[in-house]
Amino acid sequence: MDPSTQSSFSNRLSVLQEQPYNAEPDLVALVAQPYTPDELIYCRNHSPVKCLEADTFTLSVRGLVQNALQFRLDDLKRIFPRVEVVAALQCAGNRRKTMAERKKRNVDGVKWNEGVICNVRWAGVSMRQLLLAAGVRPPAEHDKPLHLCMGSHIAACSDDNWFGTSISLEKAMDEEGDVIIAYEMNGHPLTPEHGYPFRVVVPGYTGVRWVKWVDSILVSDREPDNFYHKRDYKVLPEEVCSRDQAHAGGWWCKVPPLQFNPLNSVVASVSLRTSPQTFLCVKGYAMAGVTGQVKAVEVSIDSGRTWRDAHITYQEGKWSWTLWEATLELSDAAERVWCRAIDESGAVQPADSDWNLRGLAYSGYGEIDLRKVEGNVGRSCRL
Repeated sequence: MDPSTQSSFSNRLSVLQEQPYNAEPDLVALVAQPYTPDELIYCRNHSPVKCLEADTFTLSVRGLVQNALQFRLDDLKRIFPRVEVVAALQCAGNRRKTMAERKKRNVDGVKWNEGVICNVRWAGVSMRQLLLAAGVRPPAEHDKPLHLCMGSHIAACSDDNWFGTSISLEKAMDEEGDVIIAYEMNGHPLTPEHGYPFRVVVPGYTGVRWVKWVDSILVSDREPDNFYHKRDYKVLPEEVCSRDQAHAGGWWCKVPPLQFNPLNSVVASVSLRTSPQTFLCVKGYAMAGVTGQVKAVEVSIDSGRTWRDAHITYQEGKWSWTLWEATLELSDAAERVWCRAIDESGAVQPADSDWNLRGLAYSGYGEIDLRKVEGNVGRSCRL
């Protein structure tokens, strides 16, 4: 398939919204491999998916730069060295349905389950090198913080005429930040639904900052005045119960945009092992927060009174997800299994997190109800 001229959505995704297209994979299939194959990568869109021509689509770099630049895909490949980064991409609304069910309060947005995450080997060009080529001075040489504003103008979105957001110039130019303009995923060109011919990859940041089909980079002393940056993707206080209330109370201006992923973990699957004894195998994933990579994952069958270590089966660098599994001996007891992640700083995933209107960044304990598992394997399980 020529990714510039064709798009076919995976039949292995569950569609939650047809227009714009939003879909997520089955959790059991998702955690079966360290790198997420194309057909299991969730799709999050605010506009129709466009099939763009690489030889005509351009990226402009302008604003507070010495040299305004413009690139096509071939230019990026020819001028800059290819770099790779393994990084997990997670939608800010991952686990939104879980938040709504636990809090027994409705949330505003696509009712995502817990599979709106993927782990990918991205390849492209360093954002830092791109900005240096445009003559952008390092953040420390400026007298105030600057912003890297990123936009896509290929199609009108549901709530604005274009899509725009920003990250700090400090993150964009951090030698350890690994921000790139990606044109490959898992060793092949991006597909249209994932941003062909190129997209932004911002490791450690929530998915809304990873702009697909990016055609504009602007270095500015102001954040973009775009709906998705100024009036969306913000964790509003619990007392703000509607968009009208948020607008009337000025909350969209008071609350900063959500940038970082929270420390998180999810129970993805359970299965029986019957040789030589009968055990329950529990698997899942964990996601690092802002204070360091995941160091451990623990599981509990007694509502968190006692915990035991799970075995980490995959982790790669500081930006990947973490896959884990635990083996539980069967006996007469538990109805649920919980999990929690602990990071390098000692931070522990909380038992619960606050409700917010948009259902963003939910990070309470991962959980599975064993009574609902096929075969009712959980009616007798202990650590």
